[in-house]
Amino acid sequence: MGWIVTLIIGGVVGWLASILMKTNAQMGLVANVLVGVVGSMLGFWIAGILGMSPTGGILRFLVAIGGAVLLIFALRKFGVFRKA
Repeated sequence: MGWIVTLIIGGVVGWLASILMKTNAQMGLVANVLVGVVGSMLGFWIAGILGMSPTGGILRFLVAIGGAVLLIFALRKFGVFRKA
């Protein structure tokens, strides 16, 4: 059950990040889920390095979206996504 929730929340996070970065038209469902899950892990890893421990649902959600936005930014620099 935990994996299903992770995939659903990852999809929402990836979708919101793709809207913020204007790559929504280039990404499908699978890309949104992958970017959301991997970007969330990246965001929490960076938050840990910075000594932050996000608690509460909204702050954790914002860190996850921030990590996904950072991942899309990096993927855009590598040429995976083009700027809209």
